[in-house]
Amino acid sequence: MESEQIDTAREDSPAKKKNMIKAEGVKVWYDDFMAIKGIDMKIRTNRVTAFIGPSGCGKSTFLRLFNRMNDYVEGFRMEGNIRIQGNNIYSEKINIEQLRKEVGMVFQKPNPFPKSVFENVAYGLRIQGIKDKQYLQDKVEASLKQVALWDEVKDGLNKSALALSGGQQQRLCIARTLAVEPEVILMDEPTSALDPISTSKIEELLYELKENYTIVIVTHNMQQASRVSDSTAFFYMGELVEYDKTKKIFTNPEKKQTENYITGRFG
Repeated sequence: MESEQIDTAREDSPAKKKNMIKAEGVKVWYDDFMAIKGIDMKIRTNRVTAFIGPSGCGKSTFLRLFNRMNDYVEGFRMEGNIRIQGNNIYSEKINIEQLRKEVGMVFQKPNPFPKSVFENVAYGLRIQGIKDKQYLQDKVEASLKQVALWDEVKDGLNKSALALSGGQQQRLCIARTLAVEPEVILMDEPTSALDPISTSKIEELLYELKENYTIVIVTHNMQQASRVSDSTAFFYMGELVEYDKTKKIFTNPEKKQTENYITGRFG
């Protein structure tokens, strides 16, 4: 199902009205197991959209469709269409490397490379063939400032990223994603392995990032979803049960199933 009432606020310019991601009739199988059972969804530009639901409900599978991470899973098969800025990302013509530049991914556990702080952020740019030292330095600094990490690491850019704390590593991974200038940032439970202070820093970061990026976050944390997102989608057993403005989902959901999950009666 799909709500027609999603995110009507802040539609004061044409750019704000755009649907960044549009899924139509999406079904997913892993061999004979049907993980996604026919989902339609539109995700607006410059919003934080949260996916919630119990473990195994399909929310991470659905998220990973947006940058084709499921392609690596044995037995994966999909039907339907997913369009990002109007382009069918499952077309044979799509350049998957380019897609993953435009649709960045931040994982549950921080995954910095065993390289210096500087080289972690510069990695994607170097892969693109960028060699200009000044450009790399400026881009690394700007990306680290975006995630409020610059002041903490500027005197140790050549030190191993693995020496950073967990929270710093996760912000570094976000900076690495931002350096290649994506349109969309996918986050799969990005704070579940972090302490409350680091979690708070990343949540604050989302408020700033959505001015320039479209963010989709999977979270098991109901409070986090209610704090950081503009829209929330509730998944259950491979189906999209309800999708609306976050405030409505948490205060006046239409479906009893949604209410039961949010109030802790199951899940």
